[in-house]
Amino acid sequence: MFPQLDRELRFGYQKNGSLVVATSTKELEVLEELMERGKINGVKNLRIIQSEELFKMEPALNPDCIAALYAPDAGNVIPYEFAIALAENAVDNGVELRIRREVTAIAKGKDGCFEVDMRHWEPQDYVDVRKKMGKSIDGTESKEISLLSLVMRLCVSFPASIVVMEGLVRFGVLEPSSKDDTKMVMTIVAFISTALVLFLPGGKRRRGTSVLKDIVAKCPPPVGSGDDGKVTLKDMFQGGSGSKTVQHGATVALESVKAKYVINCAGSYSDQIARMIGDDSFYIKPRLGDYILLNRNQGHLAHSTIFPCPDPVLGKGVLVQQTLWGNLILGPTARDMHNKETRDMSNESIQEYILSKCKQLCPYFDAKEAIHGFCGARSKSSRGDWIIEPSSKDANFIHVAGIDSPGLAGSPAISLYVVELMQKAGLEMPPNVNFNPNRAPIITPKVGLRGLKMGPPGKNDSDGKDEAAMAKNVICKCEKVTELEVVRALRRSLPIDSTQGIRKRTRAGMGHCQGDAENYDCECRVRAIISRENGVSIEETGGRPWPATSTLSQRWVYKDDMQKEGLEKRMNNN
Repeated sequence: MFPQLDRELRFGYQKNGSLVVATSTKELEVLEELMERGKINGVKNLRIIQSEELFKMEPALNPDCIAALYAPDAGNVIPYEFAIALAENAVDNGVELRIRREVTAIAKGKDGCFEVDMRHWEPQDYVDVRKKMGKSIDGTESKEISLLSLVMRLCVSFPASIVVMEGLVRFGVLEPSSKDDTKMVMTIVAFISTALVLFLPGGKRRRGTSVLKDIVAKCPPPVGSGDDGKVTLKDMFQGGSGSKTVQHGATVALESVKAKYVINCAGSYSDQIARMIGDDSFYIKPRLGDYILLNRNQGHLAHSTIFPCPDPVLGKGVLVQQTLWGNLILGPTARDMHNKETRDMSNESIQEYILSKCKQLCPYFDAKEAIHGFCGARSKSSRGDWIIEPSSKDANFIHVAGIDSPGLAGSPAISLYVVELMQKAGLEMPPNVNFNPNRAPIITPKVGLRGLKMGPPGKNDSDGKDEAAMAKNVICKCEKVTELEVVRALRRSLPIDSTQGIRKRTRAGMGHCQGDAENYDCECRVRAIISRENGVSIEETGGRPWPATSTLSQRWVYKDDMQKEGLEKRMNNN
C-alpha cells in the first residue's frame, strides 16, 4: 500500500529491504523459525542468504555475521513527513484541523451526540506579544476591524458566493434563469469592492518590513543549551516538543464540538480519553525508544535496514539504517516506563546502549559524527495487542489504541479497518466524487549546488514574489533548502507558525550544523520568511525548543569536542 500512497502523496518511500543477521549456528536456527513464521503471515520473497552474498550487499557489516534473513520488499519512510502528507491531503479535501487543543471532557448530549470539550492554548510568549500589539490572543484578527479589512473580506466573499450560486443552480436549488442576473450583480459588487481597496486612503496592508535581512536582524538567537525545553514523559503523551508544557502554553479559549462518532486515536493518552466516557477496559504502558542520528557522511555504511537476531525476551533490539535522506540512524532502545531500571537510565547510559549495540552490527561508524538524538513513546497496551474496536460503553466511540511497533507499517490497513467499523456503527459514507488523492511534493531534489546561491542575509533574498530568485536562494546550507521550498510549504493548506513546522517539511535546520547561528543561521532565516509570509512580527513566530527529547548535552555537537569524545568512548564500552 505504501508505494501507491507515495505516488499520490509524495511523502517519500524507499524500498530498501531488511536483514536480520546471525553470528552463530544457534542464531541461524532462529532465522529459520522467523522465515517460517513470516511465510505463515503472508510475507513474500523471504529467504536466508549466506555470508558471501550478505557481504556483497552490506560490506560494512560485522565480520562475524554468517547469514541473514532477507526481506527484499521491506521499506522505510520518514514518519512525520508521512503524517504531514496525510493531514495536508485531508485538509485539501475539506477536513477541518484544529491544533493546540487539549480534550478535557467528553459527554453524551440529549440529542445522542458526543460533546467534546477542548481547551485551546497558545505559547505564552505568543500570547504576550499579541496582547501588547492589540491583537486577539487566540490568533484571530483584531477585534477592531477597519473599513478596509471589511472591504477586503467582501472581495473574497462575493466571488466565492458566485461559486456557491453556481453550485445551487447545478443541484436544482435555484432556477437557471436566475443564475446570470445574480452572478452579474455579485460581479459588479465585487468590482466596486476591489476598486475601494485600491483607491481608499490607507488602503495598503500594513505588514511592517518585508525585507528578510531586516527581519533576521530582529530574530532572537536559536536555543541550543539548558533544560527549559525538556520534554517529560507526560509531555510525550500530549505533543512532545510541541506540547503545552514545553511551549509554556496559556489557555486562550474554551471550545466544544458535537460529534455523532468519535475515533480515539490519542496514542499514549488514549486510555485517558477512554476514561472520559467511563471505559477503563485498558491502560497504556508507555515504552520509550531513543535514537541517535549520524551525519550523512556515515549513511553509506548501511543500504538495508539491519537488525540483530531477536532476543527471546528483549525482542528485535536495535537497528542500523540509512534514512531516506542519507543519514545513518541508530536505535531504538525499548525502555518500559513501569520498569524503574529502564525508566531512570541516564543520558550517558542510553547513548552507551545504542552505540555499543549498533557497533555489534556495523562496527565502522564514527560516533563523533552524531548530530542529533531524540526519543518517542510507543503506546503499548495492557492487553498486549492493538486495540481496534468499538468501546464497550458506546458503539459510536471507536478505539484505535495501543498501536505500538509495527504500527507505522500497518497504518494504511488499520485505517481501512476503522472505516469498516464506522460503517457497521451506522455512518453513511457516500463516495466523494471530488476527492483529490494527489499532493505535490515540497522538497525539490538538487544536483550538487547547480543553480543555487549562498550568502549572508540580504545578498540573495527575494521580495516574496520572484519565484526564480527564491528557487536559487539557499536558506539552509547543510540541506540545501531554498527560500522557494519554505514559501511553498507556508502557502499550503496547513497553517505553519514555527520553524519546527518548516523543519519537518523542508529539512531546514536538520543538517550537520543543526541550525547553528554561527554557521548559516538558517533558523532565523526561516523565522523571517514565516514572519513575512504570515504578515506577523518575528516575535509571533516559534523557534525550535531545546533539549526536547535529546540525550545530547547541547545542540551543536559538531563543535563540542568533549561531547564527541564521550560518544566515541561509550561506543567502545562493552
